[in-house]
Amino acid sequence: MVVDDSITVRRVTARLLEQHAMTAMTARDGVEALQKIQEQMPDLILLDVEMPRMDGFELLANLKSTAALQVIPVVMITSRTGDKHRNRALDLGAAAYLGKPYQEAELLETIGHLTQPQRVGQADGSF
Repeated sequence: MVVDDSITVRRVTARLLEQHAMTAMTARDGVEALQKIQEQMPDLILLDVEMPRMDGFELLANLKSTAALQVIPVVMITSRTGDKHRNRALDLGAAAYLGKPYQEAELLETIGHLTQPQRVGQADGSF
């Protein structure tokens, strides 16, 4: 799921995912994302920080406080690349934090790492 208030970012990112055989859901803010998550649970969320109604930090906190939703990996993708925002996102439970504009290869590698099932018997987190 791509959650960003910019229609351009939603479309470009969704198109990138679809070019790599992924199905992309989109939402324009945290409120819409929560509504769509009730209909279909995404495998991963790509989340902007600054959005109307419910921003990325609020959505992330909401997801991580709900048992059924806290298993969804969240990748923050934002122009807010300073340590303050990065640390807040990671403290709230973000799995990764990327700056805008993101590098396609880095985004795809991050998605692959977070959605690839762990092999049985590997407790060290390697794949």
